Amino acid sequence: PDGYFEQRVTQCRYSSKDLHGIEFIDSYVFNKVEYVRFNSTVGKYVGYTEHGVKNAETWNKDSGILARELGELERFCKRNAAIYYGAIL
Repeated sequence: PDGYFEQRVTQCRYSSKDLHGIEFIDSYVFNKVEYVRFNSTVGKYVGYTEHGVKNAETWNKDSGILARELGELERFCKRNAAIYYGAIL
């Protein structure tokens, strides 16, 4: 099909049963190419394309945006960890 495809993927990665092994990842994808990503372990955005690097530089300067992303680790990942573990185990 013709056109463009924009996608935002948020995920929680759990590496252990305790809440210390959780990371929140927020990825931005354009036409199947990830161009920028926030990773709570790194604590900032990282760009993977020229456009993504520019976005990362801008977003990393805004402490409000970074605080909101880091808050998702607590609000979304840690809050739902027990539900996910219960469903899997």
